[in-house]
Amino acid sequence: MKFATYNSNTKTHYGAVNEGGMIALDPVFPEWPTLYDVVRNGGLGALEEAAKGASVTHENFEYDMVLPNARRILCVGVNFPERNAEYKDDSAAPKYMSLFVRFPSSLTGHDQPLIRPAENHTLDYEGEVAIVIGKTGRRISTQEAYDYISALTISNEGTIRDWVRHAKFNVTQGKNWDRSGALGPWLVPFKDATQLDEARIITRVNGELRQNDTLNRMVFSVRDIIAYVSTFMTLEPGDVIITGTPTGAGARFDPPRYLVPGDKVEVEVSGLGTLHNWVEDETP
Repeated sequence: MKFATYNSNTKTHYGAVNEGGMIALDPVFPEWPTLYDVVRNGGLGALEEAAKGASVTHENFEYDMVLPNARRILCVGVNFPERNAEYKDDSAAPKYMSLFVRFPSSLTGHDQPLIRPAENHTLDYEGEVAIVIGKTGRRISTQEAYDYISALTISNEGTIRDWVRHAKFNVTQGKNWDRSGALGPWLVPFKDATQLDEARIITRVNGELRQNDTLNRMVFSVRDIIAYVSTFMTLEPGDVIITGTPTGAGARFDPPRYLVPGDKVEVEVSGLGTLHNWVEDETP
């Protein structure tokens, strides 16, 4: 089952995705006003039960960022073997993972435009898998890491490349332009290790294959990421961790192939679905 945040008739809802539309579940659980509150309270199982046999509520809707009020979004950088070589700086493979944060305002939803800002046109794509934490933990072992995952989703971790170079040790600016990336379309409850261990990421731009790799080739596995992050901070339900992108982003072509208005970007992850967006210029 899949759960999404969506807008219909000027109101925001969350519910179960159905072939005919959305089954609104927020009226059933007024104590959980958002999907983020559902995750915070371990309620995805209750949503699954409530959706069984229920009728479609909304046939006409638009997807929103799946967790628009998420409190913390962490991202892992340079997490596939060939990604370090793409930088062409002769640096050795990293001993520790690179981390940075994104804010919810930097991410839009499925079937929504990615916005290219007026100030800079180096908008790039990064197809990734995101995990959503389901219970509180600190100093979590790699063996127990999967026990702390509530759900999975997909990210296009869109980046304004020139703006990740504005400071010596800072990528925050390039990663947080409003609606420059996407998260969604939905949450898929985490049930089985194979959902991650056998997952493949495929990114296409205008139908052309750009990225194609599997999570089991990541330098730092999802288990490693959870263990490392929980060493220095307490992970809490609703925290989102975006786990890294394969080689093949537009910046690594010669010359670079940045996104332009009208481009269509699809990030497909086996077992999770496909996140689709297109590119528009920001309206002043």
